[in-house]
Amino acid sequence: MMERAESEQKLYTRMRLWEFPDQYVVEPTDGSCGSSLAVSRVDGTMNLIDELPECDSVRVPKIRTIFGVIGMLKLVAGSYLLVITEREAVGAYFGHPIFRVSSLKVYPCDHSLKHTPNEQRRLETEFCGLLNVAERTSGLYFSYDTNLTLSAQRLYELGDESKLLPLWRQADPRFLWNNYLLESLIDKKLDRYLLPVIQGSFQHFQAAIGKDIADVTLIARRCTRRNGTRMWRRGADSDGYVANFVESEQIMQMNGFTASFIQIRGSIPFIWEQIVDLTYKPKFEIVKPQEAPRVIERHFLDLRKTYRAVLAVDLVNKHGGEGRLSEKFANSMQHIVGDDVRYVQFDFHRICGHVHFERLSILYDQIADFLEKNGYFLLNEKSEKLKEQLGVVRTNCIDCLDRTNVTQSMIGRRVLEWQLRRIGVFGAEETIEAHPNFDENFKILWANHGDEISIQYSGTPALKGDFVRYGRRTIHGILNDGRNALVRYYLNNFVDGMKQDAIDLLQGHYIVSVSRDLTTPSIPSQKTGLEAVASFPLALSLVLVGFFFAVMSLRRAPLGYRHLFFSLVWAGMSLAIVAFVKANGRIFCNRPRLHKPH
Repeated sequence: MMERAESEQKLYTRMRLWEFPDQYVVEPTDGSCGSSLAVSRVDGTMNLIDELPECDSVRVPKIRTIFGVIGMLKLVAGSYLLVITEREAVGAYFGHPIFRVSSLKVYPCDHSLKHTPNEQRRLETEFCGLLNVAERTSGLYFSYDTNLTLSAQRLYELGDESKLLPLWRQADPRFLWNNYLLESLIDKKLDRYLLPVIQGSFQHFQAAIGKDIADVTLIARRCTRRNGTRMWRRGADSDGYVANFVESEQIMQMNGFTASFIQIRGSIPFIWEQIVDLTYKPKFEIVKPQEAPRVIERHFLDLRKTYRAVLAVDLVNKHGGEGRLSEKFANSMQHIVGDDVRYVQFDFHRICGHVHFERLSILYDQIADFLEKNGYFLLNEKSEKLKEQLGVVRTNCIDCLDRTNVTQSMIGRRVLEWQLRRIGVFGAEETIEAHPNFDENFKILWANHGDEISIQYSGTPALKGDFVRYGRRTIHGILNDGRNALVRYYLNNFVDGMKQDAIDLLQGHYIVSVSRDLTTPSIPSQKTGLEAVASFPLALSLVLVGFFFAVMSLRRAPLGYRHLFFSLVWAGMSLAIVAFVKANGRIFCNRPRLHKPH
């Protein structure tokens, strides 16, 4: 019974997409016996067909191989089909192949635009620009055979009936990246085309410990409920969902044993923001501070339902702007700290500085008892449960990227050593450092994991990644951090606004409807005057030119007051440009185009 049910539910793994004048047809080509999916190019309606339409001898349809249907998105007048055009095998999850999306493509079903008003057509064009951004979405992973949204422990706890359900029905909606895009396919009961996709990271290595081989996997699952980019999604919403919430699962398989350990990260869980204004570090603003205790309580209630006990590790500074956030977090946590919720404040920069990350051992000593009490998930050779994870460490800094990844890699290392001792591979005092090849692979695993999450949220690899990758800070790593910090500044101010809009559109946080007031300024009208030509490259060029001439004049200043005068003029012009750009930052910033997400 189970084998028959699984066979009927199996997803198509390879398909052929035909572009006919009036419809797209997705034909399974993986040897499965199944109907093709026809999608109207007029209105995006879908239905199953048993035979392909006849080809026109005058106009031969375009054909290409695809590897999955991600979903369908409805805009003002047209619909858009998203498909996977290239994939890359990256490893296996409990014996099932895992793939990364190398390329996705959007196919328009917008023939109806010919008969729509000009205003709707203009809006459609604007939204289509966001779909071009969406095609470049990174860090998407999927499997045709197993559910990547569920941890090993949750997969083990699935009942027999649940295991017979289609993968999308088993999925945790928090981590189902294409949840909104699949809705129209779900309505048509197209189960064999319903491919669950997660966004995050999938890293894997095998290395010898003595005569045995250890298989280690690290999976990141990004939550979609407050998904976004670094400066445009901060803190929590009123329901307690936080920005950059990521579940990281470290899995070790060796000698028939399977061990899993979960950690989570997420923004400080009350309502706060940083308004992009061209300053390097915009001011932190706490919004509705009176609601902070309620929002935090809601957030930790959800965590306890999913993970049971929670230890919140706060890595932000105790002073300055970060200190205000940390103080508000600590004060609000006093009302919910108890047997199953703990809070630890660890001023990472004051204690570890920029190079002494080995001082994280101080933090470990404070949380070791929680880790020992709540443990990890462990199966023996017969797939019998020996241990289960009863709690989770929730780590945050400001971005939940750099300090967080260094800290999580330290915790993951310590727990992996416990697991190896538990199954008899390590002696009582043996550590990963005693096995150089394994140690090097483990560092690279966590460094790549941190980089991929960071790229999705901030646009650059993680800072402090050299410590995770090599176990020490390096000059090259410090220089890379400086460069990446500047790139983040540019992306936050001039690119991420549109990227945020694209994310909101794909995730269903902003739903396009022709019933909306289309005259509202949700999408900027044509810019005029200075705003039409103002841009970061232009402003930067003017500043550099000004300072260049100022320096050249200063070099000649000893020759006379005239050169000194021109030096001051050029320097003053440069400073004036900087002041103007800062004061009018929102002219240059790539502002979000959409109204508040639903």
